[in-house]
Amino acid sequence: MDSIMSKLFASETEELYVLDCLAYFMIFMAACTFITLLFENVPYGRYATSRYGFPVNVKFAWFVQELPAFLVPLCLVLWTSAAKTTHLPNQLLLVMYFCHYVQRSLIYPFLIRGGKSTPFASFALAFVFCIYNGYMQVRYLSHYAEYSADWVTSPCFITGSALWLVGWLVNVHSDHILRNLRKPGEISYKIPTGGLFEYVSGANFFGEITEWAGFALAAHSVHSASFAIFTLIVLASRAFAHHRWYLQKFEDYPKSRKALIPFVL
Repeated sequence: MDSIMSKLFASETEELYVLDCLAYFMIFMAACTFITLLFENVPYGRYATSRYGFPVNVKFAWFVQELPAFLVPLCLVLWTSAAKTTHLPNQLLLVMYFCHYVQRSLIYPFLIRGGKSTPFASFALAFVFCIYNGYMQVRYLSHYAEYSADWVTSPCFITGSALWLVGWLVNVHSDHILRNLRKPGEISYKIPTGGLFEYVSGANFFGEITEWAGFALAAHSVHSASFAIFTLIVLASRAFAHHRWYLQKFEDYPKSRKALIPFVL
């Protein structure tokens, strides 16, 4: 793949400039998405609509759309001269990234029970985003990110790594709770209980937001920060939408439960 990269970019300086531009453009996209989500929910799951294209099987959609976030980075690490992968901070950050996407692309889709089909537009946009972000995150970490030898003992790295782990565990556990609300063959929605769902409607979203915020703190780059910001915008909006939906659908929905942040919001 080095020959492909050399044809795409005249120098490493040029590629690093492109990576920086991709990160700033993602922040711009996050701002645009924030405005859009004030008026409409992201059209998948319970908010799916035929206005955004023909339906794609939910398991197939999740598997295919998330797979580039795993495969593109894997190719970059294995088949390019990934000079920084010998450094411990870079290795640990790459492990965090791959740990999430192994679960999200190779495990999660096949555990889904029921669920509405995904509109093609949502599926296609997610597929493109996973290529975009996978390249940006892992190319930077494997080839350009510079950390001091003691970065892994710094407060930023330790705090960020702890937040990442807590967020990942909350996200995986919350997905498990949601999945097991339905018995085989059931498609109806139920009130989630247990874990962080006792306190917030969007426990799974809170976990993933925390996870990538921790990753951004540990990685300490505009590339990781841009992804954390984009994740916050999209998933916070979804958490508030879910909260309103639950309150409208279920008369007995716990009134003390918040939308996203326990006891606060």
